[in-house]
Amino acid sequence: MTDLPCVLLTGFAPFGGETENPSWDAVRRLDGETLAGHRIVVRCLPVAFDASLDALRTAIEQTAPALVLCVGQAGGHAQLALERVAINVDDARIPDNLGAQPIDRPVVEGGPAAYFSDLPIKAMRAALLAAEIPAEISQTAGTYVCNHVFYGLMHALREHAGVRGGFIHIPYAPAQAARHPGAPSLAIETVAAGLRVALRTALDTRTDRRLAGGAEH
Repeated sequence: MTDLPCVLLTGFAPFGGETENPSWDAVRRLDGETLAGHRIVVRCLPVAFDASLDALRTAIEQTAPALVLCVGQAGGHAQLALERVAINVDDARIPDNLGAQPIDRPVVEGGPAAYFSDLPIKAMRAALLAAEIPAEISQTAGTYVCNHVFYGLMHALREHAGVRGGFIHIPYAPAQAARHPGAPSLAIETVAAGLRVALRTALDTRTDRRLAGGAEH
């Protein structure tokens, strides 16, 4: 056992007919590593609305992390997308892995309309670009299980003083992109390296940098 504080890093199981999910393939490469004086612990979340938050809350209770970073796949993205905001709505275009397809349902009944990431996403993006890893600030995490987990994470962390959390979407892996003509991809090794950069920056940075990262649409 180690007395180092913990970072909880999560990925997802495959979904939507895929046989792999690069979020989990990348995340699990960091399991047990030490970074900025913290030990990384990884968990794989199910792609299921209700079960995903049950698994996440259990992982938080088991690991007592100082920081939580959830990672999900966003096919069509070409860069690591540092998510700014999670919204309180589930609106599933496709069923989850258990067949649930909520439409216009709140993630948390009576919860606030949105939560912002409290990770230094601008500083994280700058560090990723300096490491020649493509990255962007994203203004929407969608309305599927990734947003559900991001919102549920930030809602749950209200009861864990001092614990910060956030979400990153990543592109397809090359093998997946080969099955989706024209879709961009990033190698799993590149994504894993990017997660190390992002986590180290998050752990070392309390006040985010004031850098442009908005969008026109």
